[in-house]
Amino acid sequence: MGAQQWIAMVVLCATFFQLCRAVDSSADDKLLSLPGQPRVSFQQYAGYVTVDKNQNRALFFYFVEAETDPASKPLGLAVPPLEQVLSLSMAPFRPSDGGSLVRNDYSWNKEANMLYLESPAGVGFSYSANQSFYDLVNDTITAQDNFVFLQNWFLKFPEYKNRDLFIAGESYAGHYVPQLADLIVKSGIKFNLKGVALGNPLFGIDAEIPGAIDPYDVTANVCLSSGASLLGAQNNPLTPRSRLFSSAESLQEVLSQQKAQENIDLCVQEETFVYLNRKDVQESFHAKLVGTQQWTLCSSVVQYDLRNLEIPTIDVVGSLVNSGIRVLVYSGDQDSVVPFTGSRTLVEGLAKQLGLNATVPYTAWLEDKQIGGWTQVYGDILTFSTIRGGSHLAPFSSPGRSLAMFAAFLSGKPLV
Repeated sequence: MGAQQWIAMVVLCATFFQLCRAVDSSADDKLLSLPGQPRVSFQQYAGYVTVDKNQNRALFFYFVEAETDPASKPLGLAVPPLEQVLSLSMAPFRPSDGGSLVRNDYSWNKEANMLYLESPAGVGFSYSANQSFYDLVNDTITAQDNFVFLQNWFLKFPEYKNRDLFIAGESYAGHYVPQLADLIVKSGIKFNLKGVALGNPLFGIDAEIPGAIDPYDVTANVCLSSGASLLGAQNNPLTPRSRLFSSAESLQEVLSQQKAQENIDLCVQEETFVYLNRKDVQESFHAKLVGTQQWTLCSSVVQYDLRNLEIPTIDVVGSLVNSGIRVLVYSGDQDSVVPFTGSRTLVEGLAKQLGLNATVPYTAWLEDKQIGGWTQVYGDILTFSTIRGGSHLAPFSSPGRSLAMFAAFLSGKPLV
């Protein structure tokens, strides 16, 4: 056998070995069923992907195939902790007070193959065996780990590498998601990234939180007041307080007449916490606790660099748009943490900066013949939408409308 034939044989054997290894590893992650789970026809997987062999750092994932025709559906990557996945109406099931799982009619795997990632290490079941890693975690480390995770996950599931990829997240994912997408674009690796969806995103404390305050409410009365009225306010400090109290009472009366439009289990987070800390559940998820005694949503071991809160990421979003990546920014219109007014202002400013004209004017969109929210599209690539009745975690408070919005985004069609 000649040298060239020998080299070709070695390469062929190595390739075959890698393929077998990938198939075996994904098979090892397959879930037969979760405790208390109703019967389903789609496949589920859960386990770990190592992102740093030297420090033995690994990120936990839960992957569910689409309910129907998974071979033709895109891949959706979501980065909330598992507790939020199970309680926010993103997953196929949610825990009940009886300790079993019930089907979720608004699961996002109705529209896509969904990959849920717990990140950074120290969150949920994700871990670092080297505890010193937790001393200072930041956005740069998190984005790099998420990028390595995705690369290595595709080695386990190579059949999904060429699927259309959409990345979604909420709240601080306004940092995680754009930064990961930016790494993907700049890497040149063909992940087939098509779009990112950012729910109630924090793009930066200084840039967005002021949206909670209408500056005219602060200045108008003062600017228009006469000196006499200012003096009266000083002499009667309780008068404005009594007016506020009266307004609050009136508001409470109005709110008490409102009825919830969706059936929401207010205890689902507690039920999820109990469920995920069961031994049999952790074994079914192929999960383990490293350096902690129980699964928790907010880990006290991770010392995250809070200075990252002040870093604006809206320019990263603009870079993605310039690269041809579709961007959806959506907000629950009842969000008091990151109000939709601030997000809408940022998106509108970004559109002007990029020279994008409104291709769909600010208009209402419908879900089940009811107003689902309001939406505006710029240049057929940048979208801002509100979800009527949505809280800071909109898929929890408005699951049906959130799913309708997600489906429209995947299809590339505007909400109508």
